[in-house]
Amino acid sequence: MDILDQIGRARREVVDGGASKAVILTRTYDTSVEDLWDACTNAERLPRWFDAVSGELREGGRYRLDASATSGTIERCAAPNLLRITWEYGGDTSRVELTLSEEGGRAVLRLEHLVPDNEHWRTYGPSATGVGWDGSLLALALHLADDPRGTPAGMEEVNATPDGTEFIRRTAAAWAEAHIASGADPEAARRVSEHTAAFYTGAEQG
Repeated sequence: MDILDQIGRARREVVDGGASKAVILTRTYDTSVEDLWDACTNAERLPRWFDAVSGELREGGRYRLDASATSGTIERCAAPNLLRITWEYGGDTSRVELTLSEEGGRAVLRLEHLVPDNEHWRTYGPSATGVGWDGSLLALALHLADDPRGTPAGMEEVNATPDGTEFIRRTAAAWAEAHIASGADPEAARRVSEHTAAFYTGAEQG
């Protein structure tokens, strides 16, 4: 699988809600909705491409992602189409909603991350959230294709390659364009996008 080719397989949107911002990523996978749901919710399968999860894995229960130290509440779980959770990390709480549907015999994943308009947003913009999810959905694509690079360890190796670095830079730039389309000032949107890319690639100074 060509890593850079995967960039154009996703659609990126930013919705400015004032006090909150929606970062939305949509892409299609060559699998069934049921298989995609299993990949995204099965506690035995999630560690193969995303992160180990523990807790009360049911609607109303609390979960924890072991490697990232993210936790939250499972607010809605309607298999195999809708998962809504709080995303609690570093003292901030945001929300993630995952919607799965079928189109032309393929599974469509729509991920919406609703984040607050705070200092982090003003420094990094939607790329901070979007680039991370782009990487996760790339890992999911590799996992579904039985490509060993889709594992967490494999993705660390991918990110250290020239293609991995270019993937980060290009997805950050794509989020800048989505940010501009939402009404953001073009110069400011591109500036925070470049800041994010530098952070992710280790090129940030100071």
